[in-house]
Amino acid sequence: MVGSAIVRELHRQGYDNLVTRTHAQLDLVDQRSVDDFFDKERPEYVFLAAAKVGGIVANQNALADFMYENMILEMNVIHSAWRNGCRKLEFLGSSCIYPRMAPQPMTEDCLLTGALEKTNEAYALAKISGLKYCEFLNRQYGTDYISVMPTNLYGPNDNYHPEHSHVLPALIRRFHEAKEAGAESVTCWGDGSPLREFLYVDDLANLCVFLMNHYSGNETVNAGTGKELSIKQLTELVAKVIGYNGRIEWDTTRPNGTPRKLLDVSKATRLGWTYKTELEDGIRLAYEDFLHNPMRAER
Repeated sequence: MVGSAIVRELHRQGYDNLVTRTHAQLDLVDQRSVDDFFDKERPEYVFLAAAKVGGIVANQNALADFMYENMILEMNVIHSAWRNGCRKLEFLGSSCIYPRMAPQPMTEDCLLTGALEKTNEAYALAKISGLKYCEFLNRQYGTDYISVMPTNLYGPNDNYHPEHSHVLPALIRRFHEAKEAGAESVTCWGDGSPLREFLYVDDLANLCVFLMNHYSGNETVNAGTGKELSIKQLTELVAKVIGYNGRIEWDTTRPNGTPRKLLDVSKATRLGWTYKTELEDGIRLAYEDFLHNPMRAER
């Protein structure tokens, strides 16, 4: 989802000398393949958006896989980029790197000041390792490698798998199927109280290109809207966009996850960037993507 959005944004801004690979073409967990790719292509600028991602269930059921695959692919790409003279690299992490009970909104300097959320601890540890490796290369070798920490993302090319997706695409699929089936109710996880922030993926891509051109530094940059809503409010908004009019019920035996997760985006604002897509508009665009991309809808 993120990689394709960055490619769209680069094309929109007139960049056409792009080198890309799909997962089928290049397995980033395979160190030799990654080394061969960088030795052959020698890219000057690298956006590292690849990751093994998923929602609460996927994270809880595959802790070791999430940590190993993310850490290995990050180290392979960042190390090969450095060895082959990459001029600048941008690493994309996740807001889950911040402590579970961090002061809200979360500033970039609250990293490593408290315990992580247990439901995505493995993924967070891998992402922290990636951003720290970029920082250490900068400090030891004078590289220009930067890190961006996005909030919850959604948009075209999202994963709508019924068990492995994140909350917003999962709700899009659930309410769509309930509408199609004429279901009287939809059951959602938890109690609806957690507060979340959502950023449309094309807005993130715009920030990524902006930072590649205008930012250097060891401290990461938060990527978000600075706005939040409860999961209950989110479900009601998704139901409205999709046109589902049944009841929304809550399964409180299911986990809520982190109580609140709002990013402080003042650093990006000071640099001269702000988001463009409001949540309801973005959900409409995401739903259009879901409807017109049946292979993604079937995941």
